[in-house]
Amino acid sequence: MNVEMLSNFSPNKSALAACRVLVVGDAMLDRYWFGTVDRISPEAPVPVVRVTREEDRLGGAANVALNVKKLGANATLLTVVGIDEAARKLEDMLMSEGVTTRLGRDEQLFTIVKLRVIGRAQQLMRVDFENQPNHEVLTLMLADYERELPEHDVVLFSDYGKGGLTHIPRMIELARKLGKPVLVDPKGSDYSRYAGASVITPNRSELAQVIGTWSSEAQLTKHAQKLRAELGLAGLLLTRSEEGMSLFYASDSCSEQFNVSAQAREVFDVTGAGDTVIAALAVMMACGLSLRDAVPIANRAGGIVVGKFGTANVSYEELFK
Repeated sequence: MNVEMLSNFSPNKSALAACRVLVVGDAMLDRYWFGTVDRISPEAPVPVVRVTREEDRLGGAANVALNVKKLGANATLLTVVGIDEAARKLEDMLMSEGVTTRLGRDEQLFTIVKLRVIGRAQQLMRVDFENQPNHEVLTLMLADYERELPEHDVVLFSDYGKGGLTHIPRMIELARKLGKPVLVDPKGSDYSRYAGASVITPNRSELAQVIGTWSSEAQLTKHAQKLRAELGLAGLLLTRSEEGMSLFYASDSCSEQFNVSAQAREVFDVTGAGDTVIAALAVMMACGLSLRDAVPIANRAGGIVVGKFGTANVSYEELFK
């Protein structure tokens, strides 16, 4: 079935304030250096950027939690960071935004920083600061996770493939035992670790790593529904950039497909768009909407955020005005 619609559901702020989303995953700091480019370096054929402004933004799972909060719901972020300047900056920013944090600290871990150098209104380069820990960084936080679960309506896993979600199968199992919807922004080529979740939200390239490329809509539908059934998911939401979104789900024992067209009027930057989409989806489901009814609202949120520069978020007013 191919349907295009936009939900008219518009919860009031007091209703949203009662909704609680637990975000678990890889948090990071997105750092921007803005400058002017007037010449080419005499040392190498690269532009010289004279930095005039610096800006830090929440990234990764921290950006997901911020998006939840900006939409009016309560967000709790459970993650592990290092013991460094970036971790202190992350904690301060989360606190100032009203995001509840459960931060584990690991002296062997570098808090992830993505530094983007911007000149002439475009990204010239990105420098990543991170390390791959030789141990499971979230092991000591399983107890915190179990304590937080009963207090939240929805669990959202933001997997950036940085090693923080090795125990995700156990975490999904614990959440489902309590009847909590589980949303996953996946990474990598092995989706078996997400079995039992309510919905996963891969983009086109991420899904292609798992099911292979497709040459037709029929082929995509066949393989996406097969993967969904194998993993025991209620739904698989494919984000398709300018093509909108496709939700593959089951209804009355039948496989269904629900398509929504892209809502973006202008695409400026897709950085963090997936964070906004899954955050909006989680908030709407925490408020009692079905997955199918929540998808058009999440699609609208994604359409708004791609019109902004860099890692960004969408407010309640922007989404429901």
